[in-house]
Amino acid sequence: MLFAQLTYRESLRDIEACLGSRPRLLYHMGIRSPVARSTLADANETRDWRVYHDLAQALIRKARRLYAQDPFGVELDETVYAFDSTTIDLCLTLFPWARFRRQKAAIKLHTLLDLHGSIPSFIRLTDAACHDVNALDALLLEAGAFYVMDRGYIHFARLFRFTQAGAFFVTRAKKGVKFWRHSSRPVEPGQGVRSDQLIRLAGQRTAQSYPTLLRRVTYYDPDDFRLFVFWTNHLELPALTVAQLYKSRWRIELFFKWIKGHLRIRNFYGTSENAVKTQIWIAVCTYVLIAIVSKELKLEQSLSTTLQILSVNAFEKVPLHQLLVNNDLAESQPDDNNQLVFNGL
Repeated sequence: MLFAQLTYRESLRDIEACLGSRPRLLYHMGIRSPVARSTLADANETRDWRVYHDLAQALIRKARRLYAQDPFGVELDETVYAFDSTTIDLCLTLFPWARFRRQKAAIKLHTLLDLHGSIPSFIRLTDAACHDVNALDALLLEAGAFYVMDRGYIHFARLFRFTQAGAFFVTRAKKGVKFWRHSSRPVEPGQGVRSDQLIRLAGQRTAQSYPTLLRRVTYYDPDDFRLFVFWTNHLELPALTVAQLYKSRWRIELFFKWIKGHLRIRNFYGTSENAVKTQIWIAVCTYVLIAIVSKELKLEQSLSTTLQILSVNAFEKVPLHQLLVNNDLAESQPDDNNQLVFNGL
C-alpha cells in the first residue's frame, strides 16, 4: 500500500499487476509470494486501521524531533500549531456509511499541523457533518504552545479551556460579538498594526463562557488591502507577531493541497470505513517518511520532487542518498530543451 502511494496506483488490480511484473525484486524486498488483489482487499476490510495510526504516530514523533528547530517565518521559541480541516468527497452509492447530505457522502480530516516543518501532529477523521469547533474537544492542549485557527473555531467556552491549560490561541475575530474596551496600548507606526486593545466580552452568555480579558489586534494587510481583526489570549506578545502568527496559518492549506495532489486520499481502494481510514493513515505515513528522508539526507529539493524521484525508482537497488542527491542534474540538461538532437540512427 505504501508502494501504491509512492507510485500513484489507480486500483488494487493496478497494484497487483505492477508488483507482479518484478517478482525477483519483490523476493529481495522480503515479499516471498505473489501479491494478490484479493489479499489486499481482505487486508483493507479486516486489518484494523489503528495499526497504521500507531505507525504514523511513531513516525510523527521522529519527524517532529528532526524539524523542531526549522523556521517558519515567525521568531518564537514555543511550539506553534495550525488547526483546520478539509473535506474529502465520496460517492454516496459506494460509501453509504459516510452520508453527508441527501445525495452526497464525505468525510472530514481535522489536522493539527506543527508549523516547524509542517508535520501533522494530530489527525482526526470524522463524518463531514461534524462541525469544526467540536474537534477542539479532542485536542490535548500543550501548555505554552500557540494554536492558530480560523474564526470557524470560535466557541468561547472551548477557547477559555486554552487559557485554563496555559496554552495560547490566535484567531480571527467574529463579527457581531459585543465587548467593551478595557484599555488600549500604543502601536508602532508603519507596521500595519492599527490598534492593540484589551477587551472584555459584554454579552451575557459570552461573558460567562470567557470571563477574563481578551486581546484584540487590528491589522491592515497592504498586500491584500484588507483590514483584519485578531483575538488572542496572549496579553504580552508584540501585536505585529500576532498578525504574523495568523498569516502563517496558510501552511496548513498548503499541506492539504499537497497531500490531495500527490497522495491517494481521494480515490480509494476499498469502500468500507476501515479501508478508507487505512488508506488515509498510510498516506500520512508516506508523507512523514518522505519528510524524514528529506531532513536526514539534508535534501534541498522539495518534498514533491523527492516523491517523484522515488515513484520512478521504487524497484531500484540503489542507496537513497545516491538516488536523491544528484549534483550533476543541472549539468546534464541540454542547453536548449526545445531542440531535438540526433546522433544518427
